[in-house]
Amino acid sequence: MRRGLTSVAIFVAFIVILTLSRHVIDSTSGTTTTINTVPVTTTTVAATTTSSATSATTCQGGSFTGLFNEGEGAAGTVKASVTLTKHTAGTCVIKGWPILTLQDKTGAVLPLNLVDESGSKNVIPFPAPKANEPPTVLTMSNGSVTNFSLAYSSVQTANTVCDNAVTISVQFATGGASVPVTPAYPVQPCDNGKIWISPFY
Repeated sequence: MRRGLTSVAIFVAFIVILTLSRHVIDSTSGTTTTINTVPVTTTTVAATTTSSATSATTCQGGSFTGLFNEGEGAAGTVKASVTLTKHTAGTCVIKGWPILTLQDKTGAVLPLNLVDESGSKNVIPFPAPKANEPPTVLTMSNGSVTNFSLAYSSVQTANTVCDNAVTISVQFATGGASVPVTPAYPVQPCDNGKIWISPFY
């Protein structure tokens, strides 16, 4: 009789131990499920950071004043530069080459053929070293200054037209507001308004 009771007690103890060990496993499984939610939260934060990093706006001409810096001429090629100064609060970014519009004294838009110089294989090297480098992103704030260089041929031949441009309008991006720049002397690019131009620097 005692042996039978001992066997029953051992069997009951085995069942209890087995049941408790299953609960421990399930508890561990629940912990794993909780840990798996952490990457979701991290991903959301990263997306917000990326969005903030790309929120910088492109500069607009209305925030700048322009000055034409008379250049030098050799062998019929005139080299000059333009300085643009930001005069408003806040920041904006510039990258690439300026977009120009030339106008004569009546306000008529003149023919223009812009040639973007990349910095690596410039057809015409500019006097300012930075003008011969590839474009970089420039962050502009109140009082910041940026420049670009330009060059053109002023030699007229029988097959070329050399218009007199008294106003140069500068845009930072297509469709944006422009900065009016007035040279002391007319800009006269021949060959139907061909101008070599550097990136902003």
